[in-house]
Amino acid sequence: MELSAKLVQVLPIQRGTGKTGNEWRKQDIIVETSGQYPKKVCISVWGDKINEQVLQVGNTLNISFDVESREYNGRWYTDVKAWKVEAAGNAGAAGNSYTDEMPPDNYNDSKDDLPF
Repeated sequence: MELSAKLVQVLPIQRGTGKTGNEWRKQDIIVETSGQYPKKVCISVWGDKINEQVLQVGNTLNISFDVESREYNGRWYTDVKAWKVEAAGNAGAAGNSYTDEMPPDNYNDSKDDLPF
């Protein structure tokens, strides 16, 4: 799944050692969606996906993530784990409403520089 949202809070990095002796680190971030009814979502960023330059409060992020639930002692817990976090592109920030698949209205494809 993917989400584009504004970063509103960065929680402290958590560190530990797993059962196998490998060290791990995790950082939770709080993002807020846009729209008529904005929602806040806590997303966990693990290991080398933590990029302090991108994770700055106020940045708009494009986040690819997985949602997973697990049961423990009869209760269910849900995690939202990011597997890719990027700063939103400048095209979206500039207000362009077209994508690579759909050229803008003023696009001119009349160049005749093809080799055939």
